[in-house]
Amino acid sequence: MSERRVMESIARLVPPGSRVLDLGCGDGALLDHLQSVRGCTGYGVELDDAKVQACMRRGVNVLQFNLEEGLSMFGDKAFDVVLQIDTLQHLRNAEVMLRETARVGRAGVVAFPNFAHWPNRLAVLQGRMPVTKRLPYQWYDTPNIRVGTHADFEVLARSCGLRIDDSFGLHEGEEVRLLPNLLASTAVFRFSA
Repeated sequence: MSERRVMESIARLVPPGSRVLDLGCGDGALLDHLQSVRGCTGYGVELDDAKVQACMRRGVNVLQFNLEEGLSMFGDKAFDVVLQIDTLQHLRNAEVMLRETARVGRAGVVAFPNFAHWPNRLAVLQGRMPVTKRLPYQWYDTPNIRVGTHADFEVLARSCGLRIDDSFGLHEGEEVRLLPNLLASTAVFRFSA
């Protein structure tokens, strides 16, 4: 998958000049891209020491703390956009963090591996948990606490009182708007409260 094309697809969901909070920002590549290409400002949040150092080397403002502790240090609507790119599936209380994302940001963008992608379905039908480019771990060593589907997130968002402003899938760096629950390896949503 072209990481650059994925970054550009997600970046298009962030208005130029936005104040951004990137939860689970990793090495800061996306926030760096948003700053240099879209004129955004903001902060990344990351727990891993090496990734925090990578953010600092990029010149990305980063806060080091565990997202499981919540976002109480941020006020309501403190950011234009809050990102959770490949973060939600690692959190114990995904629903609480989704609500916090909507509280802290005027809009939220979430992306996660789509477990309903057809190769995953086929693996399960064959009696095995899927191992793919997007889900590269065996069932016993995965960092994912949970798996979800494009369709599951729509239900969760509605139950949290959120409005989905845009949704699509990504596969091999390409946007998938037709049947994303079946044809996309990644689910992407832009939502607001």
